[in-house]
Amino acid sequence: MWFLRRMMRIPWTAKKTNDTVLSETKTSRALINKIRKRQATVFGHIMRRERQEHLVTTGMFMGRRGRLREKTTVGLASWLGVGSTVEMIKMTREHDVWRGKIANAMRHGTG
Repeated sequence: MWFLRRMMRIPWTAKKTNDTVLSETKTSRALINKIRKRQATVFGHIMRRERQEHLVTTGMFMGRRGRLREKTTVGLASWLGVGSTVEMIKMTREHDVWRGKIANAMRHGTG
C-alpha cells in the first residue's frame, strides 16, 4: 500500500489503515486474490494425485519457536467459504465443482 500512499501524498504520520487508503483510491486487493487462486489450483492438483505431497499438505508442522503455524488448508477454506478442510478436500475430487468454487471466490473477492 505504500505506493498508493505515496501517490496520494498521505504521510506516514496520518495513521490511516490500508482499508481506508484502498477505499479512497477506489481499488481492491487484486494481488492477494491472484495468490489465493493459484494456491487453490495447486492444492486441488495435489489432492487429486494422492501421493506424498498430499500427506505433507494436510499435515501440521511446528514453526521456528514451537508455535503452530497456520495451515494453508485453513486459509484456503476460509477464502473459499467452506466449513471445514475435510469438506474442502472432498470437493477437490470433482474438478468442475472445485473450479467453480475458485471462480466464485474470485468473483466475490473475499479475503
